[in-house]
Amino acid sequence: MSKARIFQGVVTADKSDKTITVLVKDRVAHQVYGSPRSRRKKYKAHDETNQAKIGDQVRIVESRPYSKDKHFRLLEIIK
Repeated sequence: MSKARIFQGVVTADKSDKTITVLVKDRVAHQVYGSPRSRRKKYKAHDETNQAKIGDQVRIVESRPYSKDKHFRLLEIIK
C-alpha cells in the first residue's frame, strides 16, 4: 500500500509546459488554543497532457521528483 500524499486543490497557473500550480487549502487546529486556522500552500504538479486549466478542481499525488521543486503529478480533474 502506497503512503504517497494526495491533495485536492484549485489550479492557479498553467502557463508552463506540462506543469500546473495547485493551491491547496487546509484547516488545522492551533497548537496551543485549538481554534481552527486556515492554511494554504501552492504545489507544482506534472501534467503530461496539458489538460488542466486555471480554475479546475484537481487531485494531485506525490511522486518522483520531476524537477527541483516539482514532486507531484496530476491524478485526476474533478471539475
